[in-house]
Amino acid sequence: MNANAVYRFVIEPASAAPDEVAVVDAPSGSQLTRAELAQRVRSAAAALAERGLQREQRVMLCCADTPAFLWWFWGAMWIGAVPVPVSTLFRTADYRFLLRDSRAVGLVYSPPFAAEILPAADDQPFLGWTLDDTDDSGLGDPGTVGDPFEAIDDDVAFWLYTSGTTGHPKGAMHRHTDMSAVTDGYAVDILGMGPSDTVYSVAKLFFAYGLGNAGYFPPATGAKVVLNPARPTPDDIAAHVTRYQPTLYFGVPTSYAQLLAADLPVDTFASVRQAVSAGEPLPADIGRRFHERFGVEILDGLGTTEIAHIVITNRPGASVPGTSGTPIEGCEVSLRDEDGNEAPDGEPGALHIAFESVMAGYWNRTEQNRKALHGRFLATGDTYVCNPDGTYSCLGRTDDMMKVSGIWVSPAEVEACILEMESVLSVAVVGALDDAGLTKPSAFVVPAPGAATGSLPEAVQAHVRERLAPYKYPRWVSVVDELPQTATGKIKRYLLRD
Repeated sequence: MNANAVYRFVIEPASAAPDEVAVVDAPSGSQLTRAELAQRVRSAAAALAERGLQREQRVMLCCADTPAFLWWFWGAMWIGAVPVPVSTLFRTADYRFLLRDSRAVGLVYSPPFAAEILPAADDQPFLGWTLDDTDDSGLGDPGTVGDPFEAIDDDVAFWLYTSGTTGHPKGAMHRHTDMSAVTDGYAVDILGMGPSDTVYSVAKLFFAYGLGNAGYFPPATGAKVVLNPARPTPDDIAAHVTRYQPTLYFGVPTSYAQLLAADLPVDTFASVRQAVSAGEPLPADIGRRFHERFGVEILDGLGTTEIAHIVITNRPGASVPGTSGTPIEGCEVSLRDEDGNEAPDGEPGALHIAFESVMAGYWNRTEQNRKALHGRFLATGDTYVCNPDGTYSCLGRTDDMMKVSGIWVSPAEVEACILEMESVLSVAVVGALDDAGLTKPSAFVVPAPGAATGSLPEAVQAHVRERLAPYKYPRWVSVVDELPQTATGKIKRYLLRD
């Protein structure tokens, strides 16, 4: 049996419902049916083959969230090549590294990103050609393409680079079967996604979370997706949600905080039956306030680039604020101490996950593979605790945990406490050394619009002291305009520590 994912996510949807709308471009309102999208995928496959792209070779995609992203992504997979979506927020030096590291022989890009990525294409030892994804003349004759590449379960389908929160990104290699595993385990079993749904995702397609939300969940379930190629500002989000009436909304914690800070009508999200958050833990207060204001429950969950999508999640109607929920069907969780043994009940441990969608490995990263892959289990790099009710709570990245006065302190706990303050829009807490060389919490706070900043540091310290153990309060509070973030919205804590 051919395991090529193109069958389930492109060919079968086009055959079952050729005239159904598959994708909508949010700014223009233009639509493509499933049959039209499949035809474009074949044309993209033909174009790539004409350029000499071979099976297992990489083609980099630096593309906006438009239908073109989808046809180049699936088109590469059709002929057995490996699409490598990358962040559209990087700079030339980042792209230069990614092109060399991936050994991509081709580059497909959107014009808004040309100024940064095209200079990176100069003098690349493997790159043979570049292609503008808005130039339809670059598409080939679909009649020249045969059946999709005969893939087996272990064939690599696509790569996704990690967001690089601790250094250079790493290319996580995913198989054709990985997309079906998370589609069935999360989109179908948890969300009940189906033909009556319309999907809107703040997370972009180059992000593992966004690729599932808007890239392959909708075609596999019969849902329609609305793509926004622009930066997801609160005003644009509100306009799109009001116009297209999505039933499933996928956001990230930073965006939810921005929506709460914006002056939006309370019925903005009236069409949404379920909201989802991932990328980093959703503070309980943000989830509570969003539900109170807009009447929509947010399901927080955990997924990583290495696992492709969410595998620990809250359930609709039974969300437990401040937790990532419980594992989906087929997902095994192990919390391990510093010696690699199972952590005692109620004690923090390093999170290890076994699931069908765990990556095949990092490209050319032997040392990192040995650290991350332990038999069937992936070491995620997160510290978690299992609560008495069976839910799991994130205590932060393992490297972010700090020992204060001999006791472990979770930055996530302190951050959640600070975010209870209406005067705070976002916050990051890291460890810093005092005059005696001892580690103490340090907070970087972005004030809410209109908030007074002069007394904010003292107010933050007093707020935490009143609610948490004394040793957990931040000894230093810095008021900043913004927090340094990766392209996927995660905070670059190592920059704050530095």
